[in-house]
Amino acid sequence: MPHALHDQLAGALGIAKDEIHVVTPQVGGGFGGKAGLMAEHVVISALTKRFARPVVWVPPRSDDMKSLLHSRGQIQYAELGCDADGRFTNLRVRIVNDAGAYPNIGAHLPGLSRNMAQGTYAIPELEFDIAVAVTNTTPMGAYRGAGRPEATALIERLTDQAALELGIDPLEIRRRNFLGEDVFPFKTIAGPTYDTGRYAVALERAAEVADYHSLRAEQAERRARGDEMLLGIGVASYVEVTSGRGGTEFGAVEVHDDGSATMFAGTLSHGQGHQTAYAMLVSDQTGIPVDRITLVDGDTDRVRTGGGTGGSRSLQLAGSAVHGATEVMVDKAKQLAARFLEADVADIVVDRASGTIGVAGVPAQAITWGDLAGRAAAEGEQLNGELDFVQESGTFPFGTHIAVVEVDSGTGKVTLLRHIAVDDCGTVLNPLIVEGQQHGGIAAGVGQALFEEVLFDEDGNPVTSNLAEYAIVSAAELPSFEVVSTETPTPLNPLGAKGIGEAATIGATPAVQNAVIDAVAHLGVRHIDLPCTPERVWTTIEHARSGTLPDPWIEPPDIFARNRAEVDAEQPETAPDDVAI
Repeated sequence: MPHALHDQLAGALGIAKDEIHVVTPQVGGGFGGKAGLMAEHVVISALTKRFARPVVWVPPRSDDMKSLLHSRGQIQYAELGCDADGRFTNLRVRIVNDAGAYPNIGAHLPGLSRNMAQGTYAIPELEFDIAVAVTNTTPMGAYRGAGRPEATALIERLTDQAALELGIDPLEIRRRNFLGEDVFPFKTIAGPTYDTGRYAVALERAAEVADYHSLRAEQAERRARGDEMLLGIGVASYVEVTSGRGGTEFGAVEVHDDGSATMFAGTLSHGQGHQTAYAMLVSDQTGIPVDRITLVDGDTDRVRTGGGTGGSRSLQLAGSAVHGATEVMVDKAKQLAARFLEADVADIVVDRASGTIGVAGVPAQAITWGDLAGRAAAEGEQLNGELDFVQESGTFPFGTHIAVVEVDSGTGKVTLLRHIAVDDCGTVLNPLIVEGQQHGGIAAGVGQALFEEVLFDEDGNPVTSNLAEYAIVSAAELPSFEVVSTETPTPLNPLGAKGIGEAATIGATPAVQNAVIDAVAHLGVRHIDLPCTPERVWTTIEHARSGTLPDPWIEPPDIFARNRAEVDAEQPETAPDDVAI
């Protein structure tokens, strides 16, 4: 978000914005940790001004791991009401959220969890309480999903637990409670309005790819044999929001006299494939080859404005802006061509196959884009177009993930055997880019489910400050993912696009966690906290075998007691055929 950094830095230093030039190079993945102003930016900029010379700051990895924003710091207390048929009646949630020291966006993340708490389901009633704690640990921030993974983990763990308690298959309990396709746009009980959704379609496609019933048969056979290697199948259906409440983004296109084109966008590409995706949009309208179209971003002097990249907003906002800017440029090109060819504007057409523009039915007189740009330049004009695209609200991608794990009951080790992801990000512009985002997202989600955990000792010192101590997933722990896309376009932008950068992470983590718990559920296990490390899984298995499993209900801290008593006093008594999960 270079433009945001530009403005924040000007404010922090107390200098005019035109004295600051932000250029963002290729930075690799960000996932939230590199957004906005940090203390180090202010210090090195102030030193640069004071000593009138370049100042460089190079943090070692261990410093980044200790001080860059952490995330997922929630403790969730949740109750899901169901009737005897497994249909959801109400949801009650209480969250304690660690904001860390110097709280900023980390203090707001549970609000995003609240907004998405309903998930993909028809839930008539919701009670959601939040307590945010300021602590002496690393500040919390937005990491890939930012509040939505927490919400999905919440409702999908409850859904699987309800299925276990009621003896209903995890697929079937979801089918019974999904919002139907005919309700969209749908205003949720928490406030947001889902644009489009076909939740059952994603579920059935995932079950088909996984061959779900065969997996259940194999699981039953292993249990009957008393196998030490236990099979677990985990399901997670999710809906998330991308581009938040909507927003605006800048896009521009210039055509040059050599026939090439330059695009300008207010987002920043750091691995998402913006160069390819945006160039496809320009090429589709002009016929200019994709490899002759260049993207400029991350430069506050060359790009007028920009909201940056975050919340999976890029294609739907900047892509739509570049698409619209190309339309503006093409309209201008038709006006110029009509003048140069002495023809009516209505008769001017673009031949995308040949990359020319001319009079319909007279291909011999067609002008190349380079020639047209050159003629325009000779008359003091530029062949360009720009647009600020505005989207009124966020879009809501969705999907279903199915994870298949093997749990060694003797050691607690979890091995991911398969991961099936059906993600719907609206219109798919470039399938290869979408698949790449799915693969990366799943890997991140699996890492959270099985490995990643920030720990402190009794004195508050971080003990996971490098990659020797902090477990991170590698290719060695991952199978080849099975990814599929369904397409349910949104009406909120001309591309029909929703975000994909965070979706797979949101679906993957609860799918894997549910799979681990499913593997040992026949022993009486109902929950295992994240991450599902071998020690944690083995300890749970041993408690189950010895009959010493802890009570699954943990009373929330006293900070919620008063509010809960007030709410309970206003609620009718629970019907006799209802159960609380």
